[in-house]
Amino acid sequence: MKKTLYRINEGKMIAGVCMGLSEYFDVDVNVVRLATIMLSCAGGCGLIAYIAGAFLLPEK
Repeated sequence: MKKTLYRINEGKMIAGVCMGLSEYFDVDVNVVRLATIMLSCAGGCGLIAYIAGAFLLPEK
């Protein structure tokens, strides 16, 4: 079965990007959210990646 990266609307906080990443990599969503926040505080690359994911990833 082929894995595909999606944005997930159930349980989302903003756009569902972290939920999609957590399902794709099979990790807890809170770990992904924490990593995104830490990357956003360290130069802003997490925020840029999140915004890009919100626009580029299809909804599930």
